[in-house]
Amino acid sequence: MVSLTADMSPLHPDRNLALELVRATEAAAIRSVPFIGRGAKEKADGAAVDAMRAFLTTVNFDGVIVIGEGEKDNAPMLFNGEHVGTGRGPQADIAVDPIDGTTLTAEGRNNALSVIAVADRGAMLDASSVFYMDKIVTGPAGVGVVDIRLPVGENIRRLAAALGKPVDELVVSVLNRPRHARLIEEIREAGAGTRLMSDGDVAGGINAARHNARTDMCVGIGGSPEGIVTACAIKALGGHIQGRLWARDDDEKQRGIDAGLALDGHVYEADDLVRGKNTIFVATGVTNGELVAGVRREGDYVYTESVVLRGASGTLRRISSEHLTSKWL
Repeated sequence: MVSLTADMSPLHPDRNLALELVRATEAAAIRSVPFIGRGAKEKADGAAVDAMRAFLTTVNFDGVIVIGEGEKDNAPMLFNGEHVGTGRGPQADIAVDPIDGTTLTAEGRNNALSVIAVADRGAMLDASSVFYMDKIVTGPAGVGVVDIRLPVGENIRRLAAALGKPVDELVVSVLNRPRHARLIEEIREAGAGTRLMSDGDVAGGINAARHNARTDMCVGIGGSPEGIVTACAIKALGGHIQGRLWARDDDEKQRGIDAGLALDGHVYEADDLVRGKNTIFVATGVTNGELVAGVRREGDYVYTESVVLRGASGTLRRISSEHLTSKWL
């Protein structure tokens, strides 16, 4: 098996693969532009899926999609188990989300992304049979300090102490869902502030782990695919992530058990979600957000901003690109 980081020489560094993957997220983001704010999330997702799939077929690697977005949202998808790439080069697991935040895109709101995460073959947890995961994410200060098994108030106090800041200066991101009503109350009762997200918990998790972001922790139940994608990014940021699969009913729970997944409160640590540090995370902004700027069209040009996070080197790189409108839209 050829590893993503098997050859770190100047001729064949794995960052070349990362840059090729950025082309796929850029394509997906650009193709979604005609549907931003148009109220048609299925059309936006379909355009992004088609563009991402087309570019992935040109990348020199042997990729298998472990987690594809789509079933949960009843949208077009790059399906689980699909082989992508030329079949030459490193063998890899892939998690894709052509648009993380289809509703955000359809409504023209912030924080929609196009995302791909890659790890060595067999490294990613295949949690596709259970669609949701309870997660906690922090930056490096939370490693060995917070634990998803503890009450959120205790985690807030522990993280505040580790960061050397008052509790009332902490900001915790959480999806704004009815299921989180009590969780939000507990965060506020502990003295911390909340940043309620309508969608897009990949960006929420990454921003909580970045050293210069405006949030300190991300908690709550979101998509399990998003949990795996986020874990790939957290590896590069040196942050903390834990997850517990959250089955919606007994049938889904049984499907998870049949797939070999651990439920009933089992905690998946970072290395359970994605083994090792040979991870690549790439994201291009669809709409504006704290992590990256959204696609911007000005006359003959389309502008995109992307981030590349590599676990092997612990780096976050930003890529700003100009594209001729005539080639895309």
